[in-house]
Amino acid sequence: MTNIDLPSLEKEIVIRKITEEDLVEVAALSINSFGPDFSFNKEQLESQVKNFPEGQICIEYKGRVVGSCSSLIVNFKDYTHNHSYTALSDNGYIRNHNPEGLNLYGVEVSVHHDYRKLKIGRRLYNARKQVCKDLNLKSIIIGGRIPNYYKYSHLMSAQAYAEKVLKDEIYDPVMTFQKNNGFVLREIIPNYLPDDEASRGYATSMEWINEDYTTE
Repeated sequence: MTNIDLPSLEKEIVIRKITEEDLVEVAALSINSFGPDFSFNKEQLESQVKNFPEGQICIEYKGRVVGSCSSLIVNFKDYTHNHSYTALSDNGYIRNHNPEGLNLYGVEVSVHHDYRKLKIGRRLYNARKQVCKDLNLKSIIIGGRIPNYYKYSHLMSAQAYAEKVLKDEIYDPVMTFQKNNGFVLREIIPNYLPDDEASRGYATSMEWINEDYTTE
């Protein structure tokens, strides 16, 4: 981790929408966060910015993009129980973005390895919550990896693992973070990312409710 203290970071970070000028840097950030097999490329990011610019957010520190998140609006009820990441994200292109939908769906959150443990992820989650409030959407829904599940998959089901994470009996870097940011477990999704060996293909469907939502 870069030697940065939080007070210094808080004074100099900028939270803003991703622009076309950022795409190469954000694509490199995605590779840094997830590796080449699970990252977004420039074409996918360009499509995201084109289809829903308000939902594509980055954090800049001293002229460098150190974190980003992407999302789209959907009517979540339109998707099947055992939906996949590819279906919800349109394989990362989000051409299925529905401006008339009720739910903000979180597609990805990336934080550069050198800037972890500095609450960048929490700031991105808070920015996404603000988008949800500003657009008067009912909730944020995410499909989260459970990357520590491989350590326990021979002992318990993914459902049992998730329940233990919720009780703080097991730590999972993704699900624990989401839980601590106010998300609740909706269900376990099999084959969400079939190539995600650490999660054994499973994901948790997690939801944050916008208490300010109004039907008026």
